[in-house]
Parts: sequence; C-alpha cells; structure tokens
Amino acid sequence: MSFTPAPWPRRLRSQDWYGGNSRDTIYHRGWLKNQGYPHDLFDGRPIIGILNTWSDLTPCNGHLRELAEKVKAGVWEAGGFPVEVPVFSASENTFRPSAMMFRNLAALAIEETIRGQPMDGAVLLVGCDKTTPSLMMAAASCDIPSIVVTGGPMLNGWFRGERIGSGTHLWKFSEAVKAGEMSQDDFLEAEASMSRSSGTCNTMGTASTMASMAEALGMAMSGNAAIPAVDSRRRVMAQMSGRRIVQMVKDDLKPSDIMTRDAFENAIRVNGAIGGSTNAVVHLLAMAGRVGVDITLDDWDRCGRDVATIVNLMPSGQYLMEEFFYAGGLPVVIKRLAEAGQLHKGALTVSGQTIWDEVKGVMNHNEDVIRPVDNPLTAQGGIAVLKGNLAPNGAVLKPSAASPHLLVHRGRAVVFEDIDDYKARINDEALDIDETCVMVLKNCGPRGYPGMAEVGNMGLPPKVLRRGITDMVRISDARMSGTAYGTVVLHTAPEAAAGGPLAVVRNGDMIDMDVPNRRLHLDIPDAELAARLAAWQPLPDQPTSGYAFLHQQHVMGADTGADMDFLRGCRGNAVGKDSH
Repeated sequence: MSFTPAPWPRRLRSQDWYGGNSRDTIYHRGWLKNQGYPHDLFDGRPIIGILNTWSDLTPCNGHLRELAEKVKAGVWEAGGFPVEVPVFSASENTFRPSAMMFRNLAALAIEETIRGQPMDGAVLLVGCDKTTPSLMMAAASCDIPSIVVTGGPMLNGWFRGERIGSGTHLWKFSEAVKAGEMSQDDFLEAEASMSRSSGTCNTMGTASTMASMAEALGMAMSGNAAIPAVDSRRRVMAQMSGRRIVQMVKDDLKPSDIMTRDAFENAIRVNGAIGGSTNAVVHLLAMAGRVGVDITLDDWDRCGRDVATIVNLMPSGQYLMEEFFYAGGLPVVIKRLAEAGQLHKGALTVSGQTIWDEVKGVMNHNEDVIRPVDNPLTAQGGIAVLKGNLAPNGAVLKPSAASPHLLVHRGRAVVFEDIDDYKARINDEALDIDETCVMVLKNCGPRGYPGMAEVGNMGLPPKVLRRGITDMVRISDARMSGTAYGTVVLHTAPEAAAGGPLAVVRNGDMIDMDVPNRRLHLDIPDAELAARLAAWQPLPDQPTSGYAFLHQQHVMGADTGADMDFLRGCRGNAVGKDSH
C-alpha cells in the first residue's frame, strides 16, 4: 500500500494550546511550565501522549511505569515532547462483574482524553486483555498517529518439572482437584509457580493474542508481541517505539492509514495460525467498526477457515510465550503465512514499510514451537463460526483447543439459566448428566451477565471428571478466557437476554453440532421454537441508573463486537473551543 508522508514542518494541533502569545496560550503553557519545562520546548515539536494503563490493580501492567520512562527517552531523542497520561485500566483479574463490561467505557474515556488534550500522537502502553483493544478503539476513533507498545508476557511457570501456563493450568488443576486427582495443598503450591515475573499471561491467551493482533494489524513494531516483560529487549522496543511515534506525527501516519480491510484480514489469518483467543473476534470487530471497515463474522470464517495453526503454544499446544520469542516470535508466523499466499503483503505498518518488508528476512529457530505449514498443530485452525436456528447471528468455537471427536456431536441439553444456577447445581451428584450431554448456559452475554464474562468454559461435573472425562460440548452466550480450552461454543447471538433462541432451550432438548459444516441446531419443530420465543419474557431487575444502565441500553451483540451503538465510527481529533 502506498503512503505519502505529509509535509514537514507544519502546524500541529498542540499549538492550539501552546503556540503564540494569547491569554489562553499563556494560561495553558504557563501551567505546564511549573514542571520545569523550558520555553523552547513549546516551539511546535510533536507532543506525544504516553497513555499508560499501569495500575496496582492491573498486575499484568504493573511494570509499565518503567517502560514509560523508556518510551519518553525515545521521544526526547527523536525531538518530541513526551507527556505521560494515566488512563482507565480495565483489569481482567479484578473488575467485576467483567472487565469486558468496561472495555467500552475505557475506550470512551480515553478517546475524550486524546481529543480534549494537546496530543499530536499517542503511544498506547498496554498489556492486560482489555487494555489493548480499549486503547486501540479510542485511537481509531480519534485517528491521531498512534503506536502500540505492550508490556510483554511473563516468564515460563514451572511446577515439579512441568511447564505451567497462566490460566491454562488453573483450569486444569482446578478440574484435577474436583476429580480427586490433585490435593488442595498441591494446588496452592502450584499457585506460587504460575506467575513468577512481571508481565501478562505466558500462554497464547487473550493478552498475548491481542499483542499479536496489534502487530499483525501493523499498529505495533515488528517483533513487539512476544518479547518477555523482563527481557531487556522489551525496554529497547519501548524506546524505539518512542522514537518512531515522533516521525509518525511528522509524516501524519494515522490508524486509518494502517487499519485497512487488508490489515484486518491479515490479523484474522494470523489469529488462526497462532491458535489465538476467541476474544480476538469481539475486539477486532469492535476496532473495525471504529475505523469504518466492514468486517463481519463471515469474514472471520472465510479468512481463517483454511489457515493451519502452526504455533505450538498452550492452551492449544505444548509451549509458552518465552519459547515463542526464542523461536523468532510473530514475524516468523507472518512470513510463513505470506509465503503460503495467505497474507496481504502490501499492508502498511507503523514503520512506514509494508508488513512483508518487515518480516521477509526473519528466521525460525525452533521448528517444534513454530511448525512448518505442512506439519501443523491443527490443519484447519482459525475460528469456526457456527450458525443455525440456535445461533441465527452466529456463534464461535476454537477448533485448535477443541476435542476432535466432539466436533460433530448430538446430545441432550442440560440447561443452566444463569451462572448462579450453574454454580448451585454443577456439583450435585443427582444432576442428570453424562459426557454425551450438551451443557447450555444462558444469560451470560453482553447484556445478560452483564458484560459477557469469561464463564463459557464451564467446569465439568465432578462425577463426570472422576470417570476420566475431560471435555464435553458446552454452549453459551458468554466468552471464555484465551487461556482456556475445550469444545466450547461461545458468543451465541442473539444472546439469551436479548430474546435469542438460546433463551428458550429446555432440559432434554436435543442439540446437533457439526463444526465442519458450521451448523448449530436445536432439534425442535419450527412451530415449537416460534411459540417458545413468543412466550419469552426479558429478565427482571434491569439497571435504571449509572453506567450499568448506559451499558444495558446501548451495548450491541457479540456478533458485531459488543461495542456501544453510539461509539462506532471515527469522530476525528478536531480541537474544541477554548476552555476559558
């Protein structure tokens, strides 16, 4: 893709605050000088906002203040003026009822932070799951030059000689305790082995997936996604990104120049190749909606269906992000897709070069971690989009994390009306369930939970686990953690709380799932389904005030990215009226 840099020098938007000698300019400039900045720094050079999602309550991002200093150094070196700005940090492991409920609020707050303040460019300093999409959505809606710097994954976890994957082994060990195969004391001992350094999940969970998506979209520098948080090269990446954003401002290289349809199709294919999280679906759909690119679930299925999963990482495979980095990281994957004819080579990146130019010279240093295309982990990776009378607008499943023998399955529905019903009944020995059944969980979607929590990978009943069964078909309108695994159908749309067919599934109904043919069918007569839907009543006790009310009234379905209806699109970065 061709890009013509803007002429330089030119007047930047920050000069509406700091350029000239008017009363308002002196007001803005004079206050900032109380930090000890000399007058010549306000000479029209690019002012770079370092949007930092550091928080003590976002442990994945707990080291970002150190990285911010390296970004600042890079900005200064390139002749820019860095300003660090703390922004809404939607922590996956602390926010209730779900961090996803606050992704859009974070994006809204950060969008206005960018637009309403004197920034010419932005460094998006992110890591934890929802921080990456929320800041990218905000940047896309403002369309000022922006570059993503992620915090990087933790080092490998180890427990008694076994690799321990963040999240992945939490689910595995929890099920082992329920099955009587692991003691609670051993589980607590393993806890100390899971998070042994700063950084995000060390599996190909949502954080690592979204770091990979940022790089595949061209919004981060090549090689950014996999560098461990505590590796010195992570700090170098931060500093080099600080340098780069100054030139991006001079060139006026914006998200709309980079986040094109070709870029999104590249990201979808990369997600399939890495065995990426299903959460990438809702986040990329939402980002595409902000830049006006019409990406749908059908595009996810079309672009990802024939992409082999070649990255052998948990939860789909064997290794962790540390080995992925040592093998060569995402550039190797991108090169392999391009060589297989599955990538738009001309897509532009934040470097000003094409994505192919960035990766054509890289080498793979471990063929077991990043496999050849002809020896994949899963021949057809990607995200399978299922449709049928149970999911008219679609539902998703991750084939690389599913059990092959369950991809075509017919079973009796065991229905849980909501997460509380599930928790109250799942451990009951009298529950009428076996491994042939289909577990159905309702009212856990964007509106129903609210916030579409990561509860779709329901733990199996203990009496089933004790028989050595480790997977069953599970269907819900929820999400699941990118670190999780299993034959789990997610994001069923329309969701139950919106009156979708999922809402009227009953115990004993037969459900047919055929992943190869992308079918999800509730086996009841059409007239019976219509009668049930006509009799459906919405959930009581809806919120009537506060953000929960705003969310409930305006959140869209998972099939379109679960953004707020009034936040889609780009609102630009025009400077507002003087504040005094």
